[in-house]
Amino acid sequence: MSKKVYVGNMNYATTADQLQQLFGQYGNVLNVNVITDRETNRPKGFAFVEMEDDASASAAISAINNQELDGRNLRVNEANERKPPRRDNFRY
Repeated sequence: MSKKVYVGNMNYATTADQLQQLFGQYGNVLNVNVITDRETNRPKGFAFVEMEDDASASAAISAINNQELDGRNLRVNEANERKPPRRDNFRY
């Protein structure tokens, strides 16, 4: 089963290919998604990397967390699932 990893504190110039190579050292990378601003299409400084299995994700998290890439110390941890929006305060 695949596992998503959150990568924060990224340099805005860091690319998906760089993350693919970095995380690929610890296992098979299924997908890299660098988050961009909807209006400007500029990177927001964080990404999600989907690893093939839990062991690969854990190895990558342990090895890469606080490692420097492009002049920034990356913050790497297990991604939390996105919570659905609350509808109880919604007004029409």
